[in-house]
Amino acid sequence: MEAHLVLRQLPKEERPRERLLRYGAEALSNAELLAILLRTGTANESAVKLAGKVLAACGGLRHLTDMTVEQLTAIKGIGPAKALQLKAGIELGRRLSRSRLEDAPQIRSPRDAAELVRDELRFLTKEHFIVLFLNTKNRVIGKETMSIGSLNASIVHPREVFRSAIQRNSASIICAHNHPSGDPTPSPEDIDVTRRLSEAGRLLGIELLDHIIIADQSHVSLKELGCV
Repeated sequence: MEAHLVLRQLPKEERPRERLLRYGAEALSNAELLAILLRTGTANESAVKLAGKVLAACGGLRHLTDMTVEQLTAIKGIGPAKALQLKAGIELGRRLSRSRLEDAPQIRSPRDAAELVRDELRFLTKEHFIVLFLNTKNRVIGKETMSIGSLNASIVHPREVFRSAIQRNSASIICAHNHPSGDPTPSPEDIDVTRRLSEAGRLLGIELLDHIIIADQSHVSLKELGCV
């Protein structure tokens, strides 16, 4: 029986499963992620090396999705079982991506954005500054609380906001925060932060679409007030 070099035979620090547990999936290379799907390598190469060979054969991860089972099994070390494992993993990824896009809320107006965050913000006793990250179709692809406390330029810095936007490959952002007083009228600090974020967004090519202030029963759009 042909011996296979399995992942547990690698030095511990090189095992992709252990690296995933320790550092998270984002820290793994494409070859390491594929190696976890493949599970084993061959007598002469580890699963990670075999995964690298698969990526080289198909011309990169983007083209792996187009590979048929027959094309995959033509790669030395990839039998029918491994080919089917890869095809199943690719299809799950496609379905997940499709379901996320279809389920993601689409922002068409300031009211849409306000309704999306109102229940989360309306009863908080401190100001929470939230950023919604959007794709090119104005669908929400992420949300992050950037600060808690009275809003000012030292707490909400464009560097932190747009670092997160770049990491998520966002096309645009919408900011929102609450006024625990119940009065959504923007303060001078609200306007200053909005203008700073808008200017930074123009420089980076990531547009600030709006800044929404949430009160208990109402909201104010700084876009509609001409501050964006």
